[in-house]
Amino acid sequence: MNEPTREHVNAVEVAGPQVRTTNAEETNPATARIGGLWSRFFAEAVPARTEGRTDDARNFGVYARYASDAHGAFDVIAGVAVREDGIVRVEGGDYLVFDARGEMPQAVMEGWSRIWQYFDAHPEVVRRYRSDFEAYTGPNDARIYIGVAH
Repeated sequence: MNEPTREHVNAVEVAGPQVRTTNAEETNPATARIGGLWSRFFAEAVPARTEGRTDDARNFGVYARYASDAHGAFDVIAGVAVREDGIVRVEGGDYLVFDARGEMPQAVMEGWSRIWQYFDAHPEVVRRYRSDFEAYTGPNDARIYIGVAH
């Protein structure tokens, strides 16, 4: 498993459709919502139809408004960066960055599996549970950013 890199990220406003879910719900195909969220994102042509976009061409999957930790509910927003008044604000701060390359969505799912393994093996690294995000730079390339304490 490749070790993540640490990056400081500036705040980003993101707009797009959203759902509220839990990790437990996402493990059951009958209750999973994230796949449908991304289907909606592409069916509604969110990147082309969103006004006020920035020059950042990446698509974002933002995880925010955590009820508690990895076991509680959270919002997921499939969106694009906008200049102001987004649905969610990715908080500025320190993030651990994990690469996810390959066929989507499997590559991102494997990336999240590596993330959970990493935090299980490194209890000294504290997640913030404020905002985490996936940044998609191509059809087979994403980076997953996990907010951490200093």
